[in-house]
Amino acid sequence: MTATTLNAKLPPLGQLGPFIALLIACVAFGLTTDQFFSGENFSLILQQVTVVGVIAIGQSLIILTAGIDLSCGMIMALGSIVMTKLAADLGLPAPLAILAGIAVTAGFGLVNGLLVTRIKLPPFIVTLGTFNIAFAITQLYSGAQTVTEVPPMMTWFGSTFALGGTNIAYGTVLMILLYLGVWFWLRETGAGRHVYAVGNNPEATRLVGIPPERVLLGVYVLAGVFYGIASLMSVARTGVGDPNAGQTENLDAITAVVLGGTSLFGGRGMILGSLVGAIVVGVLRNGLTLMGVSSVYQVLITGILVIVAVTVDQLSRKGAR
Repeated sequence: MTATTLNAKLPPLGQLGPFIALLIACVAFGLTTDQFFSGENFSLILQQVTVVGVIAIGQSLIILTAGIDLSCGMIMALGSIVMTKLAADLGLPAPLAILAGIAVTAGFGLVNGLLVTRIKLPPFIVTLGTFNIAFAITQLYSGAQTVTEVPPMMTWFGSTFALGGTNIAYGTVLMILLYLGVWFWLRETGAGRHVYAVGNNPEATRLVGIPPERVLLGVYVLAGVFYGIASLMSVARTGVGDPNAGQTENLDAITAVVLGGTSLFGGRGMILGSLVGAIVVGVLRNGLTLMGVSSVYQVLITGILVIVAVTVDQLSRKGAR
């Protein structure tokens, strides 16, 4: 087999990077801590990244279009407060309360999309503004109080089932299924390929008859739906509606997407890479915690990884020109 044939069969290095980073992290922590290589520990890592992992799906779609969403974490928090207060305070049936929470997060996605596509405002500025708006509404609506007495249906995804002696959370299964569904949609459908096309060159996309504004608007609304699902995941994990949640999830989601190999310049990336990126962050934090490393150093290392990932992306773009 020639080198040319081998290279044709191997995925691009940018797609392999997240998997290589995950493998290196697992080996390193497995050699330094006795508890790392256990089914329960891996299950715990996946449970810990479910909220950020689902948010990262929506963030990935937006970044693929060369945008960014700083409001995702606070929109998620607002969705969790809406669905828990409607159920706990007003007695609304849990399914309707959940749908109402997702409708609110999708509505915020619609607002973001309209401001970006119709008024042509930069996504950074738009979502920075809606971050603050969502935070204020969350605090006002909740009275800055945690919502308790959540119905069991809202916490079901936090429950577990046994698989090979390991307890797996239903929320973990849902996160993986969501990633597989979006991966198939992006890879095998025309609408999914339009997302990449808009991120690559919106003007060329317009010239071939695809309206980039409509694609962008749909992406922001769809991202809002995923933030709503993440709201339910947050309630399922904690058992409450927390008005102070979501303040760092936006940066965590962007970190997962960037570490997963999606280009901040749009048009390039693999959605499954974002899942791997979220798991990489979870593995780093879990492994460093098992080693007794301070959380400050965990944040430091994560920040360095983000800079390295963006630098690699920038260098690869220059090399492709």
